[in-house]
Amino acid sequence: MTGAKRKKKSVLWSKMHTPHYEDFKQWCRRRLPILEWATHYNMKENLLPDTVSGIMLAVQQVTQGLAFAVLSSVHPVFGLYGSLFPAIIYAIFGMGRHVATGTFALTSLISANAVERLVPLSSQNLTTQSNTSVLGLSDFEMQRIGVAAAVSFLGGVIQVAMFVLQLGSATFLLTEPVISAMTTGAATHVVTSQVKYLLGMKMPYISGPLGFFYIYAYVFENIKSVQLGALLLSLLSIVVLVLVKELNEQFKRKIKIVLPVDLVLIIAASFTCYCTNMENTYGLEVVGHIPKGIPPPRAPPMNILSAVVTEAFGVALVGYVASLALAQGSAKKFRYSVDDNQEFLAHGLSNVIPSFFFCIPSAAAMGRTAGLYSTGAKTQVACLISCIFILIVIYAIGPLLYWLPMCVLASIIVVGLKGMLIQFRDLKKYWNVDKIDWGIWVSTYIFTICFAANVGLLFGVVCTVAIVIGRFPRAKTLSIKNMKEMEFKVKTEMDDETLQQVKIISINNPLVFLNAKKFHTDLMNIIQKENADNQPLEISKCEQNTLLHALSSGICNEEATQCCLNQKCSLILDCSGLTFSDYSGVSMLVEIYMDCKDKSVDVSLVHCTASLIKAMKYCGNLDSEKPIFFESISAAVKNIHLNKNLSRLSDHSEI
Repeated sequence: MTGAKRKKKSVLWSKMHTPHYEDFKQWCRRRLPILEWATHYNMKENLLPDTVSGIMLAVQQVTQGLAFAVLSSVHPVFGLYGSLFPAIIYAIFGMGRHVATGTFALTSLISANAVERLVPLSSQNLTTQSNTSVLGLSDFEMQRIGVAAAVSFLGGVIQVAMFVLQLGSATFLLTEPVISAMTTGAATHVVTSQVKYLLGMKMPYISGPLGFFYIYAYVFENIKSVQLGALLLSLLSIVVLVLVKELNEQFKRKIKIVLPVDLVLIIAASFTCYCTNMENTYGLEVVGHIPKGIPPPRAPPMNILSAVVTEAFGVALVGYVASLALAQGSAKKFRYSVDDNQEFLAHGLSNVIPSFFFCIPSAAAMGRTAGLYSTGAKTQVACLISCIFILIVIYAIGPLLYWLPMCVLASIIVVGLKGMLIQFRDLKKYWNVDKIDWGIWVSTYIFTICFAANVGLLFGVVCTVAIVIGRFPRAKTLSIKNMKEMEFKVKTEMDDETLQQVKIISINNPLVFLNAKKFHTDLMNIIQKENADNQPLEISKCEQNTLLHALSSGICNEEATQCCLNQKCSLILDCSGLTFSDYSGVSMLVEIYMDCKDKSVDVSLVHCTASLIKAMKYCGNLDSEKPIFFESISAAVKNIHLNKNLSRLSDHSEI
C-alpha cells in the first residue's frame, strides 16, 4: 500500500514538473506575434509591396525623427535613434500589421516639459562645454537626452506594469470622441510649439496651465521680431507639402509610387541654404551638426526618475491610447484581431529597451499608418525594411543635413499633423449622432489645450463615465433582462424542403460604450450557436445579461462566425427597448449590419426611434436598395418572406 502511494505521488510530482512543450509554444506565439505571422509570410506576394512601403516609411521616419527630437528639446540625431530601435521592438512584440512605432509628436511634447524643467536652456552656459562625451556632443546635450530617456524608460515600465495587471480590458473606457478630442487638442499644442520656428522668433520655453494662450500672447507682443525670410520659407514649405500630398492622395490609384515630398523638400531646402549661406546672411536657424553612428548603450539616469513621474504617466497613457486606436483601426480595416494587453507589453518594451540607446519616448503616428495604407504594406516587414534605410542615414547621410532650416522642419511637423487636426470635422458627425458625445468632445478638447493631453484624457474618461451613470437610472426597459433571444424556424420550399432561420433579438438596455463590444460578441455567439445545432426548434429562449458583463472586453472570433455562411439566415433586431445610445453604440449597430451583410445575413431593425434611424444612416453606408427599418416585427417577417419568394422566382426564371 505504501509503495502504491509512493508511486502515485511520484506520478503526480512528475506531472507537475514535466515541461509542457505545447503550452510553452502557445505562450511564445501569444507573446511574440512575429512567430505567428513570420512563419506564414508569403515572399512572392508581400515582399515587393512591403519593400516599397518600407522605403517610403523610412523617409517619414527620418524627417519626423529629426522634427520630433527638436520638439522634445534634444539634439536632432536622437530622433533618428528613436525612429530605429522602437520600430524593431514593436515588430517583434506588436500585433498591429500597419502600425509603425517611432517618434511621436504628443509624447515628444510631454517629455519636453521634463527636459526644459530639469535641464533648462539657461543652464547651458553653466555646463562644461566639452565635446569629449558621446558622439562629440556637449555635456548639456547629453544631460537633456538623459532626461528624455528617463521619461521613456519610466513610461515603458508603467506600460509593462499595466500589461502585468491586465489593464488592457479597461480600454473600453476610452471612447472614440474622447480619443479624437484629446489627439486633436494635443496636435494643436504641437502646432503652437512650432510657431517660434515658423516665424523665426527667439522665444523662451512656455508651458504649464494656460501656456497655450501665453505663447500666442508673447508672439503678438513681440510681433516685430519675426524674421521675414523664415516666415516666407515656412509658408512656401507648407503650401508645397499640402499641395503635393493632396495630389498624391488624389492620384494614388494611378501612380504606383507616391512622390516623397518631405525628402525632396529637405534636400532642396538644405542645398539652397548651403548655396546662399542663409545661416549667416539672414540669421536663419539650421539643424546643425549631426554626428555619424550609434553610440554604445547606456542606462538612463535612475536618480531623476522620481522627478519625471508626471511626464512618464503622460507618455504611457497618451502614447498607448493613440497607438491602440491606430492598431484597432487597422485591425478592423484588414480583418484581424489585436490584443489590448499585448499592445501594452509591445509599447512598454518599445520604450524601455530603446531608452538604453538614447531614444526619446515613442508611439505610433497617424501619418505613418496612413502612409503604410496608401503604399500597400502587408506586414511588419515594411517597418523592418525601413530600419535598414534609417541605418544608412545614421551612418552616411546624416551629416549632410547640417544646413536644413528649422522653419522647414517645423513646416513638416505642422503638415504631418493634418490627419489629427482635421478631426474637427468629427464635430458634425457627433452632433448628428449623439449631442452628448459632441459636448464631451468639445469639453475634452478645451481641457486639453488649457492644461495638457493627459489631463484632457482623464477629464474625458471621467466625464463620459459620469454621464452614462447618470443616464442609465432614467432609462426605461421593457423587462428586467437585458437581452431576450427568441428563435423560430420558417419552412420554405425550393427544390426540397429546407429550413430558413429567422432570429428575433429584443434589446432591452441602452447601447453605449460600456456594453457595445459585449453586445457584438453575444450577438455573434447566438448566430454561431444556432448554426452549430441543426435540429429544428419550435421556440427557445436564452437569457443574456449584457449589463452585468459590460466591463468585460468582448473580442469577436472570426472563425466562430464563418459558419454562418453555410446557412441562409435573417436577423431581426427589436430596438423597442433601446432607450438611448451614444456614438459607440450606433457605430456598433452599423458594424454589426456590415459584418452580417458580408456574411450574407439579412438584418432588419424594428421599433427604431427617428433619432436612431438618422444616426445610423449618417454613421454608415447602409444599403439603400433594400428596406432595413420596419415599424413592427410582423412587417419585417413579411419582408423576409417576400424577398424569399422573389429570389425563388428569379432562380426559376434563370432556369
